[in-house]
Amino acid sequence: MTSFTPGQRRTAGTLLSVACGLLLLCLLAAPGIAGEKFLYGSPELSAAISGTNQFTPGQEVILTVTIQNTGLNELKIVQSTIISQDDLPNTAKLVTVGLSPGTAPVTVKTDPQMIGDVSGGSSETADFTIRVADNAGAGTYQVPLQLTYTYLEEAEQYGTDTIRYYYQHKTIEIPLNISVKSDARLTVLDMKTEHLNVGTEGYLTLSLKNVGYDNAKNSVVKIARNGASPLVPTDSAVFIGDFPRDSTVQCTFKVSVSSNAEPQSYPLDVYLTYENDEGASATSETVTIGIPVGPKIDFSVISTSIAVSPGEKKVVEVQYKNVGAATAYNAQARISAVDPFTSNDDTAYLGDLEPGQTATARFDVTVDAGATEKEYGLDSEIRYRDALDNSQISDTMKITIGVVPQTGLAGTLGNPIVIAVILAVIVGLGYYVMRLRRKSGNP
Repeated sequence: MTSFTPGQRRTAGTLLSVACGLLLLCLLAAPGIAGEKFLYGSPELSAAISGTNQFTPGQEVILTVTIQNTGLNELKIVQSTIISQDDLPNTAKLVTVGLSPGTAPVTVKTDPQMIGDVSGGSSETADFTIRVADNAGAGTYQVPLQLTYTYLEEAEQYGTDTIRYYYQHKTIEIPLNISVKSDARLTVLDMKTEHLNVGTEGYLTLSLKNVGYDNAKNSVVKIARNGASPLVPTDSAVFIGDFPRDSTVQCTFKVSVSSNAEPQSYPLDVYLTYENDEGASATSETVTIGIPVGPKIDFSVISTSIAVSPGEKKVVEVQYKNVGAATAYNAQARISAVDPFTSNDDTAYLGDLEPGQTATARFDVTVDAGATEKEYGLDSEIRYRDALDNSQISDTMKITIGVVPQTGLAGTLGNPIVIAVILAVIVGLGYYVMRLRRKSGNP
């Protein structure tokens, strides 16, 4: 083991003391060890709408608001005896943002929301769903934005190891400007339908008024199918030109109705395309209206059962009745002859049939001689024209025809037993005549 002299021990102790002193001085002088204290500073919050702030009546949009903090920390003290603060005075903590309509004609559909901390020099965004009222007038409106937050007002240090924070709770209100643009809007004053029945095409006449704030130019009134509605526009657009505010106009359209619809009201969309005061193309808000549809044109066979006999050719009469709600024009009845029936003339003209009116069709029908005696059903349909001259075909109807035995002389002669007896009598008479001639000597 190495041993040191007393002089060497004193020298080593002196060097160690000097090194510790230098280390302490370095630690005290090092800037990373010193604490920071901010004497002045607070959040400075401002807000603005991100994107457009121009909307039209009836429009529902997502309004994006940017909240920015421009607050500065104006004075900072750095000392070794200061404990550094966890929060900065210019940080807005636990920020809650809420939007209210104020006096603006809007409805705010989003509740107040928390966006967290907004430090100095940074920004956050909040989204709000708003709907502009249908009757909103053109102009600029203010919607108040409420900002509630907490910030560090003061930090008080006790000794070298304790610090107490004093936070302040604050609410401010910032007005945001939104602009409601003038527009043309439709309202339906009256509507009339003509010949609009299930399975047909008819007319729809609309009386419209511009209740908006824009004087529409080069206007076109349009109708469109609403979803899966059975109402389908045939003529869907009418040019009306200038359509000033508070003016009225009448438009007539052709509309067809699906054959599987029911007699009731169905939705139809109406809107306006036009040129606004700025010369730009615009489209009004769509108005949905209910259109009444009448029952379809329908027929029934009111004839009693028709009787024919095997092997017979007969002109059968079938009586049809229009049991629908509209007139059928140029109606023609047709039957489909199937075994054991044939027909050389299976079409008959009925003419115009108004609701409740009847007509009789006559068809030539031949029955096979070997037909089974029973009732048969023959399909029949009526082809006609509706009020707008569209070709239509009715639902299939059944005509009942009964194949029955022949009656009278024809029925008697058609009986095989009777025919056999007649033949036997004829043969017997012939044999008797021949014997009489032989007896008299005549050959």
